[in-house]
Amino acid sequence: MSKALDGVRILDFTHVQSGPTCTQLLAWFGADVIKVERAGEGDATRGQLRDVPDADSLYFTMLNHNKRSITLDTKKPAGKEVLETLIKQCDVLVENFAPGALDRMGFTWERIQELNPRMVVASVKGFGPGPYEDCKVYENVAQCAGGSASTTGFDDGPPLVTGAQIGDSGTGLHLALGIVTALYQRNATGRGQKVLTAMQDAVLNLCRVKLRDQQRLEHAGVMEEYPQFSDGRKFGDAVPRAGNASGGGQPGWILKCKGWETDPNAYIYFIAQAPVWKSVCQVIGREEWITDPDYATPRARLPRLMTIFATVEEWTKTMTKFEAMDILNKYDIPCGPILSMKEIAEEPSLRKTGTVVEVDHPKRGKYLTVGNPIKMSDSPTEVTRSPLLGEHTEEVLTQLGYSEQQIAALREDRVI
Repeated sequence: MSKALDGVRILDFTHVQSGPTCTQLLAWFGADVIKVERAGEGDATRGQLRDVPDADSLYFTMLNHNKRSITLDTKKPAGKEVLETLIKQCDVLVENFAPGALDRMGFTWERIQELNPRMVVASVKGFGPGPYEDCKVYENVAQCAGGSASTTGFDDGPPLVTGAQIGDSGTGLHLALGIVTALYQRNATGRGQKVLTAMQDAVLNLCRVKLRDQQRLEHAGVMEEYPQFSDGRKFGDAVPRAGNASGGGQPGWILKCKGWETDPNAYIYFIAQAPVWKSVCQVIGREEWITDPDYATPRARLPRLMTIFATVEEWTKTMTKFEAMDILNKYDIPCGPILSMKEIAEEPSLRKTGTVVEVDHPKRGKYLTVGNPIKMSDSPTEVTRSPLLGEHTEEVLTQLGYSEQQIAALREDRVI
């Protein structure tokens, strides 16, 4: 079966996480992704957090599936010539170098356009144009600069970064959408274009509900669904950290379940949704709340949310998170268990849908990875292993028109 991006060739100059997330997604959709790496070294993550001696780390393998790898020294004239040939024959160049690095290599936007006016050049940067545009950014820096850390955690503690890689992987996903959109526009214009995704911008986009709340706070001086309101605490001039409160209009909290004393994940997320309030009261044995004026309406419940959650928690502590979920789901009460990574890795349904995939690697053996989160009926994803360093150098150069003698000469001169 054909793939959605069959025929699209990606020149992948990305490394670590943000860029490889983008190009891996494009590869899953069928694009031919050619990852360019330094000979003898490759992507830095090949050796970072290594758990199997002399094998590529999971950090690398889980971000570089379905790609081809070539090694190339672009500082040498012959290496530059190979790169020029690649640019002429590829549709997209993706990079997440430090600002200005591509220009210093001699491949400005203008030069790339001379070589291939149809090429899309996609970049990940830490910040967009402005006072911080030349600053180096990593995952947690992006979370802090994009509004996530200041609004994550409890208000009596410090800002917290989240375990989800919203700065790196989140930015990569945004960039992939930009690339596909630019390719679609090229069908009409015949021209390539520059696509930029700043990590700060991507994090802020994922934190938009907090920017919403900042404006609500400025207008009203209070946000009634936040725990500060229920606890009678004063709001400041910026959106506070709200613990486990929902970012939407549905009040929720994480509650203890049976075994919480020894199991750090024996918890459930519970939402006191208005349409099922009557069922909530019946399930936890507080039927009197159905008609009690202090609890009967959503607005009346707002100052008492923490009391409500504490009462529900006494009920959830009598059963496991899965038992509680089974009961609550029967009444259509929104909830979800706090799943550990071990539980997720062992969940059969995720294996069946291809969300968790077992991959075999020639050096490290079998390992689990996250598959394509986007399922398409006419473009199914088959996850293949990540490439060994330079595994496809000769194959790619042959496809570019290089002879065996030319390839041998490049290898002799340590260009590849």
